Amino acid sequence: SSDDIEDVSLFDADDDVSRRSKKSKIRHPVASFFHLFFRVSAIVVYLLCELLTSSFIACMVTIILLLSCDFWAVKNVTGRLMVGLRWWNQVDDDGRSHWVFEARKVPAQGSKSSSEAESRIFWLGLITCPVIWVIFAFSALFSFKVKWLAVVVMGVVLQGANLYGYIRCKVGSRKNLTSMATNYLGKQFLRQ
Repeated sequence: SSDDIEDVSLFDADDDVSRRSKKSKIRHPVASFFHLFFRVSAIVVYLLCELLTSSFIACMVTIILLLSCDFWAVKNVTGRLMVGLRWWNQVDDDGRSHWVFEARKVPAQGSKSSSEAESRIFWLGLITCPVIWVIFAFSALFSFKVKWLAVVVMGVVLQGANLYGYIRCKVGSRKNLTSMATNYLGKQFLRQ
């Protein structure tokens, strides 16, 4: 599979941004709300589920639905609106799979097309929640709660997939993420 990166204008966002008032720190409050709502709701339901009901199936279905809504909302809506990034898989006529990672074009004036507040909300939610699900995974594993491990693995996979996709969009699909991490850690080590 080959990776492509393209600079495109998503939904004519560059034109809309130039028309909007610069006073607003959060340009897409509904997208910002739903970016965090589904993620945080899934975590809260996971934490409080055993206190609220004794039905594991009801809890599992609720958590999986919230995680699925989060995956769809982040991948298809909030990533485009809040930071101007999107990714998807495309299958060509030969049956080969191509991953496409896109980033919004930077406006010619040099002004930022997305607000800093939205960018912080997006990346904080995108990074923090998968880390929390990984902690839940170790907790379920070491406490021998095997039935909850399946739910937690779904959380790690769905939120980890979005995190990976958006990191590839942000840093560029052609760069090797492992070598970038090694270079960063090497620089940090040399500074100390």
